Amino acid sequence: MISKIKRILLKKNKSKIICLTSYSKNFASIVDKYSDIILVGDSLGSVLYNYNSTRHVTLKNMIDHSKSVRMGVSKSLMVVDMPYKSYSNKSEALKNAKKIIKYTKCDAVKLEGGQKIKNIVKHLIKNKVSVMGHLGILPQSMVGKFKSKGKTEKEKNTLIKDSKILESLGVFAIVLECVNSNTAKKITNSIKIPTIGIGSSFHCDGQILVTDDLLGLNETKIKFVKKFINIRKNIEQGIKKFKFEVINKKYPSKKYSY
Repeated sequence: MISKIKRILLKKNKSKIICLTSYSKNFASIVDKYSDIILVGDSLGSVLYNYNSTRHVTLKNMIDHSKSVRMGVSKSLMVVDMPYKSYSNKSEALKNAKKIIKYTKCDAVKLEGGQKIKNIVKHLIKNKVSVMGHLGILPQSMVGKFKSKGKTEKEKNTLIKDSKILESLGVFAIVLECVNSNTAKKITNSIKIPTIGIGSSFHCDGQILVTDDLLGLNETKIKFVKKFINIRKNIEQGIKKFKFEVINKKYPSKKYSY
């Protein structure tokens, strides 16, 4: 039987990889039908808690939401973000990664960075923890204005070098966030593992979006976010109808009463 990670690796240069976020069982059970990878992202900080930075997300936040997501996942590869300061050194990273895996039954964890965290990634993989990489915009390290990466020759070379380092360490895929299109293409063609893009062009082997964003639940105006449907309108219509029927004594009717 082919493992879920092996299945992802085999998609390289063959078919696009679908990756979406989930933070609860209900969403996960729907997303699971269409995704190859479900990410419990630390983006839950802004999506659910209105944090202005992912740095405020705790290990407990990630574990609690991941436990819920796990109940809705049956076929997808489940990946959990390791939050800010949960992998500051090798021993801490391994302890926290094992804690996440133990309580959430996830398949892998995701860490942000390349060269700077290579020893940590190496230590995790050596101890049989599956790792997904993340390059480009690194929300946990981001300070100041939001800027795409890989436009200059220096940035391009650094990103390519980092991607090759992560590949050599054994990560099974790399998220490229807001990386210049040409640089994303170069990285994708330079490594044998899949790249998952977010704002990094169709050249990547797959794409990821925050599910709440693509559904129109969030009123975000980030360039790379396309709203494929505006579910807020449907929710509002349902609540409006509920209010009307309660006020006019149409609900609950005999059918909905004991």
